[in-house]
Amino acid sequence: MAEHAMAMVDALRGDTGSQQLVYRDQALHIESVCVDRIVTAVPTPFYCYSSDAIRTAYRTLSGALKPVGASVCFAVKANGNLSVLGLLAGLGSGMDIVSGGELERALAARVPASKIIFSGVGKKRSEIARALEVGIHQINVESEAELDAVGDVAGALGVRAPVALRVNPDVDARTHAKISTGKKEDKFGIPFEDIPALYTKAFAAPELDPVGLAVHIGSQILDLSPYRAAYSRIADLVSLLRSQGLRISRLDLGGGIGIPYDHGASPDVGEYATIIRETVGGLDCELTVEPGRWLVGPAGILVTEVLFIKETADRLTAIVDAGMNDLMRPAMYGAVHPVFPLMQDCQGKSHIYQIAGPVCESSDVFGTYRDLPALRSGDRLAFGCAGAYGASMASTYNARDLAAEVLVDRDRFRVIRRRQTIEALLALEDETEWQVSPIPSAGDLAHAF
Repeated sequence: MAEHAMAMVDALRGDTGSQQLVYRDQALHIESVCVDRIVTAVPTPFYCYSSDAIRTAYRTLSGALKPVGASVCFAVKANGNLSVLGLLAGLGSGMDIVSGGELERALAARVPASKIIFSGVGKKRSEIARALEVGIHQINVESEAELDAVGDVAGALGVRAPVALRVNPDVDARTHAKISTGKKEDKFGIPFEDIPALYTKAFAAPELDPVGLAVHIGSQILDLSPYRAAYSRIADLVSLLRSQGLRISRLDLGGGIGIPYDHGASPDVGEYATIIRETVGGLDCELTVEPGRWLVGPAGILVTEVLFIKETADRLTAIVDAGMNDLMRPAMYGAVHPVFPLMQDCQGKSHIYQIAGPVCESSDVFGTYRDLPALRSGDRLAFGCAGAYGASMASTYNARDLAAEVLVDRDRFRVIRRRQTIEALLALEDETEWQVSPIPSAGDLAHAF
């Protein structure tokens, strides 16, 4: 069992060589900090991230992309913690955002507005205005209606809005249906065949500055071949638009590189860079990629404590204090995160446990795990690969506190988001003044019908 646990830890390090998780004297450490030491200061459940793992992943990816001249914008939706964003910004990363709130987070983390790209299908006019006011790099437009809205807002502000049209290339990323974004039936992007007319329209609008194209085909992509198909279609589209006298200076290639939740191999970022070079590398365009999960997923763990062991005729279930509100991915996508005991049992035999949370939903189950030691109330576990879409998707369902977040850097750690308590949430619901709505007249009512 000890050998199996070590193999799991080795696999979680991924292809970057980062040593963020290791057992020392049978105790799980993240970098040089014993995770049990953190538990004495921060009640479970909590998220914990390795600074070294994030730095190593960023340098590995940016190094692989340097020969093709592609820059990196981190997908903030994967993990929007200010300390994580600040760490990545300090390494040179830009940011890909999908909401006004994420814009404010990026700015609060001191990311230059000129390194921020605004994606997403449903931008409010107030969000567009704020983005233009601070001078972001570009807005990725996903429909003709949105293009018109951006033009209206830019005109009212007296500025030209830098826009890229997001293409839906109708390419299957071969990932989970709920995180596929590049097929024609998905809600994202503009149909391939509609791009020339819409780009021409943008080119003619004085309040718009069409700078290029964007594409994103999905998330948790392990097979790189769909990237080649999508980028090849984009290259064809660039040639077509240029033949019509339209300027294309930027290509936003999206993100989506997956990580091995099942301890397998991660996609080769060198091969990814080769695909970029062979498809769009010769187009003389400014290239950007937008990874999220690949940069921070393996860097994080969710630490939880066993509350009870429930024994039935056909299974052992460990009920833990982390729930689907803390880590949504298993309930939402059927994802299974690796699990590591905080203390190894080198002598005991292996057991099979279903691990479930306390939330009052049948879907609050993290999975069934083999090769775990005998578990008891008070034992602690860590869910691995939890640095992406963990804390950022968490909720207060069942009136549960939002888990704290912790950052480790070598031999030290600090809380980077305090636990959001029920007291803080109740304060948001303090009584406010009633506002009286005028009673409609009989004439108004008749007109309404």
